[in-house]
Amino acid sequence: MLQREEMGSKTKFWYRPLANHTDASVVDDNMWLFKYPQPRTGQHWAEKIAAEVAVILRINHARVELAEFQGDRGSVTESFARSGRSLYHGNQVLERVVHGYDPEQRFRQSNHTLANIFGAMDGIFVEPETAKSAKTLMAEYVLLDAVIGNTDRHHENWGVLRRRVGDKWRGFVAPSFDHASSLGRELLDDRRDRLLTENRVGVYAEKGRGAIYWSEDDRRGLSPLELVRQGTALHPDLFLPALSKLERLNHETMTSLVDRIPRCWMSSTRRVRCSEFLAEQGLPDGLRFFLPQRRG
Repeated sequence: MLQREEMGSKTKFWYRPLANHTDASVVDDNMWLFKYPQPRTGQHWAEKIAAEVAVILRINHARVELAEFQGDRGSVTESFARSGRSLYHGNQVLERVVHGYDPEQRFRQSNHTLANIFGAMDGIFVEPETAKSAKTLMAEYVLLDAVIGNTDRHHENWGVLRRRVGDKWRGFVAPSFDHASSLGRELLDDRRDRLLTENRVGVYAEKGRGAIYWSEDDRRGLSPLELVRQGTALHPDLFLPALSKLERLNHETMTSLVDRIPRCWMSSTRRVRCSEFLAEQGLPDGLRFFLPQRRG
């Protein structure tokens, strides 16, 4: 069963896999989204590695696997909008709580600020502790973006799930998803080599512009790293618990994540370079500075 996916800019489709290939009448209830990587990019392996980073950091995320369809390689993401859950993307949420928010604006949506996202959590979750938990989850997603260099956390790349429980509706933040624009997936090996040789991975990370803005008057979104820094300064109660998870990362762990990608999917050169790149990107001193034990 195939179903075209309309949202987003990359070619993709939903499908329901056979649970038992010898019996076509038996199917897996869960839907999966197959995504083709854009030409000459590593979006498929970036998506998979990013999900594995989230596992280590214990950040809620969508399940991702590598896959092939009709000879083409890509990644597949398991749907989390199941068992009666409905997904409301960030643009739909913000339209309801932010006056004048344009949910159809795809680029340079400067109203897509961290303040508005947190305000939306306060607006849709009635209980203060529930709202704080939702904001803490969003802070974790922002941290994940900083670690993997994800610059595509636009207002359709986060959301809230809702399902009916008895005679009431229950809502909760959806798992983090769509991390294909991460890990320098667009870099060719020669540029990746130069960044590593010249010790300029940090510069590359700082220049990356994300899709979350700090102020509605800003012309560009902040880099994921800077967003975590400013978010931590303003909301330490939300970001410091997330930042403490960085202690689970080390160079060996990062290298092992790349080594899990099948060798036929990545060249030896790209594998080595991506491993080094991920280790450099994933352990930014600019984030560890905010950990209490690092101060002084």
